[in-house]
Amino acid sequence: MTSLVQLLAVASLSLFGCLEVGEVEGPDDLVDTTVDFDDAARVGLSNGVNSAYCVASPYNCRFRQGSSRVTTQGGEESWAITSGASVRDGNGDVLAVETAGHATFNFGQTRSLAGKAHALVLSTSNGSSGWYPIDHIKGEASFRQQMGEVNAKDPGGARLACYAIRDSHDTNLELKKVVHDSKVGPSGHERAGDYLPLVRDNHRRSANLIFSVPGFALGGATSDHFPAGTRFQRLDVPTDSGRPSISIPLWVPDPNNGNRYTRQSGTMRFLYGYVRSTSDGTRRYGWMAQDALDVSTNCP
Repeated sequence: MTSLVQLLAVASLSLFGCLEVGEVEGPDDLVDTTVDFDDAARVGLSNGVNSAYCVASPYNCRFRQGSSRVTTQGGEESWAITSGASVRDGNGDVLAVETAGHATFNFGQTRSLAGKAHALVLSTSNGSSGWYPIDHIKGEASFRQQMGEVNAKDPGGARLACYAIRDSHDTNLELKKVVHDSKVGPSGHERAGDYLPLVRDNHRRSANLIFSVPGFALGGATSDHFPAGTRFQRLDVPTDSGRPSISIPLWVPDPNNGNRYTRQSGTMRFLYGYVRSTSDGTRRYGWMAQDALDVSTNCP
């Protein structure tokens, strides 16, 4: 005879996906992102572990105060680059050859790949983020002065489930916005798709590992980029809700409000953990959307 406990367990799995023992989650990890997160006093923007500008978790943080990009001494976010070098993923594998003459780099994100120092480009000729050699940035000395170094940390918590980046994505989810009342339009950024394993210009799927969960005015910034199939080891992480995850509402156009992105349509949950790079064994910590992942095994 099926017990009440067994029935509740089945119900929990149907609502929240496949979870291992000790990973039961519910809607109480959902954070209201309609408040003004630029008002630090109101929302409790505080010193955390990953940086000094955090919300909802000491590991959900902005790279630094102000811009999430490496800015020139004049305050510009675009840097002139020499095209023709390879864009690489977090394993050091080539994604594409860069054809653009300018690039925007995320602050504090550097890697040594293929024997060279690389910096993380927000958008590349692969239609994704990726790593580009610093010696191909014009004004390299100035860039090195400005770029800083910020890395997400190990929370020291228990290892939870092992996941792998999916080789598919939900197209209905892709165009929803992660920012309440987004002003960038349907073809702009701030989409749920920015955190899913999309097919890129090289005809392969890949997804972002991110430094901060979107929707909090922290930047939702990318810290690395990995192909489908990559293992993601989830870790227990402290949050304000007490759950080892953060969920945010998603938004679609509201015809009763001038088609502004103010009508909630579902949620998106983000998990914290690490990917171990196959290039050098480096553990890259950060958040990933659960919708970008499938439960897997054999995480390194």
